[in-house]
Amino acid sequence: MIYFVGAGSGAPDLITLRGQRLLQQADVIVYAGSLVNPLLLEEKKPECVVYNSAEMTLEEIAEVMIQAEQAGKITVRLHTGDPCLYGAVREQMDLLDQEQIPYEYCPGVSSFCGAAAALNLEYTLPDVSQSVIITRMAGRTPVPEKEEIASLAAHQATMVVFLSAGMLEKLQERFLEGGYQKDTPAAIVYKATWEEEEAYVCTVGTLAQTAKEHGISKTALIIVGDVVTHNSYRRSDLYHPEFETEFRRRKSEKEKKKL
Repeated sequence: MIYFVGAGSGAPDLITLRGQRLLQQADVIVYAGSLVNPLLLEEKKPECVVYNSAEMTLEEIAEVMIQAEQAGKITVRLHTGDPCLYGAVREQMDLLDQEQIPYEYCPGVSSFCGAAAALNLEYTLPDVSQSVIITRMAGRTPVPEKEEIASLAAHQATMVVFLSAGMLEKLQERFLEGGYQKDTPAAIVYKATWEEEEAYVCTVGTLAQTAKEHGISKTALIIVGDVVTHNSYRRSDLYHPEFETEFRRRKSEKEKKKL
């Protein structure tokens, strides 16, 4: 069996229990290079064979997995964060489907969750933002035209931008063109949940300057929206005494006075 495993956002103890167990059982591990904390490889068996996919093409990765499967071995394809985000995982699965090779997917903690933890931030504050747009800038590889940053920024939702820390001046321009103001709250989170983690709150207008001041040009997430400073949000109905749910009745005025 081949297992696609999310390594988590960086800290080695943020891999899931299932992912850890699979690493311990693996005969072959193909991991995503410097994006995966090397401490996770200490979970492997002594005889486990390890490959760094940063040095490999898709075809070379597939060949390793196919040969391991033909030899009756357990393979873990260890991706950073959760493979469903910028993991190029579907193309690997398609090649395995062509060879009729079974595989399973073990999810992981994405770095956008780790970035929220670094800032003690809630992405979905009532009356502030109830939507999160996860995207990236077009760089050496394009994005669909309909998903260009400025058009997404027009929604004024919370945005989390991956793979764009080296293009912050251009990113600022696209945010402003899309409708964000220069003083819109923003944040830069470098290597979320790693020991080297750094987090800086700034504004859309000072993104590039903030990154330059702290020497950040890669491996960082950009967060934009009013949730960053979490001002002027409405209390959630979820635990409100006047809000009735399937599991809790509405409190009477007398009961609320006792709270």
